[in-house]
Amino acid sequence: MTAPVALLDAPDLEITLADEAATARLAAALASIVRRRDVITLNGPLGVGKTAFARAFIAALAARERAAVPAEVPSPTFTLVQTYALGPLAVWHFDLYRLSRPEDAVELGIDEALAEAVTLIEWPDRLGRRLPADRLDIVLSYEHADRPEARRAVLTGHGSWAGRVAHVA
Repeated sequence: MTAPVALLDAPDLEITLADEAATARLAAALASIVRRRDVITLNGPLGVGKTAFARAFIAALAARERAAVPAEVPSPTFTLVQTYALGPLAVWHFDLYRLSRPEDAVELGIDEALAEAVTLIEWPDRLGRRLPADRLDIVLSYEHADRPEARRAVLTGHGSWAGRVAHVA
């Protein structure tokens, strides 16, 4: 039996990000099409710009929703989760780097976030089988050794994101 097109994974979309401003533009493009219950995972090594992407995404979504831009969008490395009420939408930003077991995410409220909010997840591999099938995966990597500010972003849409990821570029 063939799966409906909406359930197939999208081909990867690769984007070169020249600097942090380009990362912010990518985040804003995604914020313009995001909906309640969407999940975006952020993958890549320490310092590659996952939290910078999240900050820009949250600011752009706040502008879209005509909500106050949060004065501060800290990395949730130590708190593990930060939440933002942006008008009718909420964003839950998880950093799961320090999680030992996927079940630990339940204590952080991940089930509530997945059911009610837009969810950003750094270090999504820590969720194991709990990672939602319907999601957008973003892998950030360093682009060139001679251009330390440049990044490469690879976007892969799963489920409902498969049809939307093509509209990002």
